[in-house]
Amino acid sequence: MTEHPTSIDEHAVSIDAIRAARNRIQDRVRVTPMLRKETLDTMVGGGEVHLKCEHLQRTGSFKLRGALNLIAQLAPEERARGVVAASAGNHAQGVAVAAAEFGVEATIFMPADASLAKVEATVNYGADVRLVGDNLYESLAAAHTFAQERGAVFVHPFDDARIVNGQGTLGLEIVDQLPMVGAVVVPVGGGGLASGVATAVRAARPNCRIIGVQASACASLPAALELGEPTMVQIRPSMADGIAVKQPGALTFEIMRSLLDEVVLVEEEEISAAILWSMERAKQVLEGAGAAGLAAVLSGKVRSSEPIAVVLCGGNIDPAALVPVIRHGLTAVGRFLYLGTILPDRPGELSHLLSLLASLRVNILGVEHHREGVELRIGETRVDLILQTRNVEHVEHVMSQLRETGYRLITQTR
Repeated sequence: MTEHPTSIDEHAVSIDAIRAARNRIQDRVRVTPMLRKETLDTMVGGGEVHLKCEHLQRTGSFKLRGALNLIAQLAPEERARGVVAASAGNHAQGVAVAAAEFGVEATIFMPADASLAKVEATVNYGADVRLVGDNLYESLAAAHTFAQERGAVFVHPFDDARIVNGQGTLGLEIVDQLPMVGAVVVPVGGGGLASGVATAVRAARPNCRIIGVQASACASLPAALELGEPTMVQIRPSMADGIAVKQPGALTFEIMRSLLDEVVLVEEEEISAAILWSMERAKQVLEGAGAAGLAAVLSGKVRSSEPIAVVLCGGNIDPAALVPVIRHGLTAVGRFLYLGTILPDRPGELSHLLSLLASLRVNILGVEHHREGVELRIGETRVDLILQTRNVEHVEHVMSQLRETGYRLITQTR
């Protein structure tokens, strides 16, 4: 394997350090494919849309790149002390695999309620997993304490130049595969991936636009940009848990502030719709964070007349979460409709309602009666329905016809 020049400062982020990282890890990572999707071109204003399928990387995400780059550079005495990390999933798996490949002991702290699939994957990669804390930040504190007590090397998930340079190798691949790239859409959590990709792409394509994407439920970067420094924000639960970071890193914030041209926020409905679209149209399974960039494209929040690369950064969605996410996505695009109404509690009323729905070409997936409840009067029954519809326009038509027929819709979720 080609070694990097000793003059390069690996504790600083630079294009030379990223190139050295690629030489260092290239035999241990996959060059992930770029998938051309013509159907997306009109959604961005005519530019060719290419999906960078980093979810097909070993361990299912980009995190392996940075972990390999950092551990590869540890001195023998550092490797002997082992490495420690805290993660709810993808960083854990990246560190576990990287450590195993260099014969280094890895201890990973994960929240007590971390996904069983991700915990088992991390264990199977050879790490010692410790379930500590109710959230990632409590796991992180435990990992820091462990590292100090044992003298282990702490592998930060994003705020370390060696990590950023490793993630930047993804940017080099984008330019190699799409030399005329005019815009890159990249998810942002703590900023390691966005910082590395932006550094690499901007060096090769100075006029390329770099667009960061965050879930609106965890919009830590816009808050930091507004204040001019990293700041802790309150986050809401999000299916994009891989980028649900309360505060960007000190190092990564400065790079992103300098190199990102725009930050786009996407909603939960847009993320689930993107996961659904990816499965149906691209035959790719993505996790929430991995679909954030695609969500920005599908929702029309990204525009480009030049070739555009959209980074699909992870595919480690918990199988137990996949069904509700798909249902959420189907509802978001108008193919599932949940509604309730009040009927007189007498024979034939439900039959009339169902006949009307059948005439509207609705597939009835579920019917549930409630004859007791504070909103009900004597002689009334509430009916909750799960309906399969065709699209948003069909949903609007169905609800309009129900209202015109006299039904009062007391609940509706789309």
